[in-house]
Amino acid sequence: MTPHDAVEPAPGRARWRSYAAVLFDLDGVLTPTAELHQRAWTEMFEGFLDRHLGADHAPYTETDYLAYVDGKPRFDGVRSFLASRDIELSDGDPGQPAGDTSVAALGNRKNDVFLELLRADGIEPYPGSMRFLDHLDALRVPSAVVSSSRNAREVLDAAGLTPRFGVVVDGAVAAREHIAGKPAPDMFIAAARKLGVAVEEAVVVEDAVSGVAAGHAGGFGLVVGVDRGAGHDALRDHGADVVVDDLTELLDR
Repeated sequence: MTPHDAVEPAPGRARWRSYAAVLFDLDGVLTPTAELHQRAWTEMFEGFLDRHLGADHAPYTETDYLAYVDGKPRFDGVRSFLASRDIELSDGDPGQPAGDTSVAALGNRKNDVFLELLRADGIEPYPGSMRFLDHLDALRVPSAVVSSSRNAREVLDAAGLTPRFGVVVDGAVAAREHIAGKPAPDMFIAAARKLGVAVEEAVVVEDAVSGVAAGHAGGFGLVVGVDRGAGHDALRDHGADVVVDDLTELLDR
């Protein structure tokens, strides 16, 4: 099967039985954790900018999140945003305490804030995403989670989704197995390999431009963009074959 062979003109007409697996990003695709991540990034970066530049700095915004942070490994997101403001920090050590002195320290501060929010507020999966997962289960199409976050398993636990996924390639796995992060396709390729399927027979479902770019670069059979704020045009421009606002639009009709 060549890419896109299983797609009919409307996204809801995709013949999902024709695919060997579906590979889901987590934050913003299965769970609304992108909102928690945005809140955590905002709290961390605003505090850092206040201390580094003073109170009259240009604020960190959702536009910054989507342009520099969304979908990337945590430390890469820190580097990308700091570069956009012409701020240079050393990389530091990934295990160092949270703080302001390095990329790693800032990334770890963001992680602490995120976990505080997750544990305080909890998380529920998107209802439409649950319907689509149920649909794939009924068709016996296997799925995996591919997330840049090192907290993916805690999010899956909090959302009650852990039993659904035997394969999870997250930031912790990527670090341990030396897998390049998005927008490189390596994490998705690793998930397909762990499921025992060819990339051209697998679907990537992503909400971030870095994620759809990864799916496109990897030669996957279909790349679905889920617009949770990035915009239909931006997702298409970075490699999405189909863009939807909710995964219920992918259900067979």
